[in-house]
Amino acid sequence: MGKSERTKGAAAEREFTTILSEQLGQVVKRKLGQARDSGDDVQVQHFRFEVKRRETLALPAWCRQVEAACKDDPTAIPVVAYRQNGQPWRVVLKLEDFLPLMAGELRSGQGVDTISTP
Repeated sequence: MGKSERTKGAAAEREFTTILSEQLGQVVKRKLGQARDSGDDVQVQHFRFEVKRRETLALPAWCRQVEAACKDDPTAIPVVAYRQNGQPWRVVLKLEDFLPLMAGELRSGQGVDTISTP
């Protein structure tokens, strides 16, 4: 990976953590050195994020990457967060991890607040 790709990746991680920080009301920072140890980019409690800012999508490979980073933590929820030019941020997670989140929202009766991103 060239320097410009690393710079773009770091900028994407900063952009994503800024959004999380603003929406969650707590400081979320990117992990440093994850490229050396093949770990995830960002962690918020049990959520472990692999952050990508690419035009060409490789979702299966990215999912395998973050799932491998979570293999030693049975409580981890692996998530791929990605954004293409001119598009909003999107997240991908396994259905088995999504359903409890959805069920919790439905039980609460409050629904999900809309989160706007640039």
